[in-house]
Amino acid sequence: MIKLKTLLGAIRPIEIIGDTDKNILSLESDSRKVGRDAMFVAVRGVTTDGHKYIPVVASAHVGAIVCEELPASLTQGITYIRVANSAEALGHLAAQWYGNPSHKLKLVGVTGTNGKTTTATLLYEMARLEGYRAGLLSTVCNYIDNEAVPTTHTTPDPLTLNHLLARMVEAGCDYAFMEVSSHAAAQHRIAGLKFAGGIFSNLTRDHLDYHLTVENYMNAKKAFFDMLPPDAFALVNADDKAGAYMVQNTRARKYTYSLRSDADFRGRILETRLDGTLLMLNGHEVEVQFTGRFNAYNLTAVYGAAILTGFNPEEVLVNMSRLVPVAGRFQAFHSTTGVTAIVDYAHTPDALINVLDTIRDIVRPAGGEITTVVGCGGNRDHGKRPMMAHEAALRSDHLVITSDNPRDEDPADIINQMKEGLTPSEMRHTICIADRREAIRAAIQAAKPGSVVLVAGKGHEPYQEVAGVRHHFDDREEVQAALAELS
Repeated sequence: MIKLKTLLGAIRPIEIIGDTDKNILSLESDSRKVGRDAMFVAVRGVTTDGHKYIPVVASAHVGAIVCEELPASLTQGITYIRVANSAEALGHLAAQWYGNPSHKLKLVGVTGTNGKTTTATLLYEMARLEGYRAGLLSTVCNYIDNEAVPTTHTTPDPLTLNHLLARMVEAGCDYAFMEVSSHAAAQHRIAGLKFAGGIFSNLTRDHLDYHLTVENYMNAKKAFFDMLPPDAFALVNADDKAGAYMVQNTRARKYTYSLRSDADFRGRILETRLDGTLLMLNGHEVEVQFTGRFNAYNLTAVYGAAILTGFNPEEVLVNMSRLVPVAGRFQAFHSTTGVTAIVDYAHTPDALINVLDTIRDIVRPAGGEITTVVGCGGNRDHGKRPMMAHEAALRSDHLVITSDNPRDEDPADIINQMKEGLTPSEMRHTICIADRREAIRAAIQAAKPGSVVLVAGKGHEPYQEVAGVRHHFDDREEVQAALAELS
């Protein structure tokens, strides 16, 4: 229970109609959850507008309604608060409702097209190796110290987000690390949070079904750095042309990391294998359990951010070698016959290029072949479908196009759109198998000893969404079952 006037201290209302000296028993943005003396925030969402539910919540005897547009008829006893942006107001109100938990933690956010999950998760693991209690908000799973909390979105809604952060504070966490998606920034889900630092990984085409243009997508990510306070750090990838743009207007202290040029934190690959890499970090050699240039970038960012967060540099170097790959991110499985299968979340053209280039650099010199199994999600960016197929075919000896999460689309339509990106010569080493289980099995059964099968797109996801229904399906389980048949 919080006094309404206390809650209102977190926002800047344009207009207030009614009594502010009343108790608010709950804060909600879902009209189905409101009860007596609740505050309802009417948010204009992607699929629905909360304003149309104002008459419904008014009949539930709520105490206050926050909106951008006042209803034609006002209900007596309800306090109406008009604001410029309800979504942004909800973020600040949620933070205030839960006692501003981000102010009581060192909260570090990670944004970018690829690498968010790995970077955030490894920072969480690093904090725990350093002996601290920490929290994690990620695509794969949320953690409150060592307690796993299932996740539904890369970045939760403001109420869920602040509730989780408050639980971290209660659990005695010193640090929290979170992925900041472009959707979250654009929808103001992170409004009201205080960040101790922000990290930018890279920017390539993604989520254009939502943002429509690359410029909008880029500016959504930049908005995160624009909100950082002066005492925070902003660590950006100097090798990505969007890195400098991200911090153009930030008030935070600026730092860079790089594999190619001078930077505050410089990484360099000395030796690479399927099971690890010898990496140079600011002049110090360290053996890590990760493979690929993309992971070298992630690890250099982790190294820099860990030091900027306040961890002991010498201990950070030691603990870099103790970090292990995130589930579904370049996760390798081996058969006794010499076939290796790699499960990776790569679901953008750039991510697919990074993973396949890494595999090719290791496998090709030894005479091994590469087979890629990949699909594209339904109800998402159609433009990247032919690009995904082309990049996979270009870097593979054999390509199997299959279903990903078709959602509400016909898998055959998605596959046909992917095939449009293939040249006649690329089509000659491509087959299409809509059933993902059969596609994985066929690719592994046909693989020769010393070869690698990449199963891309779903990574850690334990489901496949077909016609709006999620069915249990885990690429890692399917890969292990198919490899077992080879033994």
